[in-house]
Amino acid sequence: MQTLAAGNPKRRPTGFTLLELLVVMAIVALVSAGVGFAMRDASQTQLERDADRLSALLESARARSRVTGVAVRWYANAEGFRFEGLETDALVQAWLDPDTRVAGASDMTDAGATATLSLGPEPIIGAQAVVLVSKSRAGRSVRLATDGLRPFSVQAAP
Repeated sequence: MQTLAAGNPKRRPTGFTLLELLVVMAIVALVSAGVGFAMRDASQTQLERDADRLSALLESARARSRVTGVAVRWYANAEGFRFEGLETDALVQAWLDPDTRVAGASDMTDAGATATLSLGPEPIIGAQAVVLVSKSRAGRSVRLATDGLRPFSVQAAP
């Protein structure tokens, strides 16, 4: 009859080694971090999406202004925004998310709009910025700015 002694080479160790446990814990930590980054706040994502879209629209209007030689201005109002100097249907004039607003534009009418950007036709425009905010979430904002030479870019609002 065989007995299991401390030096018996036929005995197989049971359980997990410390290295195996550390590898599994590292994998779980990486997956948890990935899920945390993937689950961003929906209102901030929508606000950034609207800001990216507005940046593209402003650059498109700026290019059209330079090509045609017609001054183009962008106005924000309570319903959305509009471009003055372009054909009416040239660019969209509404936000993707109905909660998006321009900071300070909640009580504006078309006649009294104060949030404006001048887009050309000069190749160099002055430094300009506009801040987009979420109507339903008070602390959410994104700043869209240019120094006059570079295109409009989305920046984190202070």
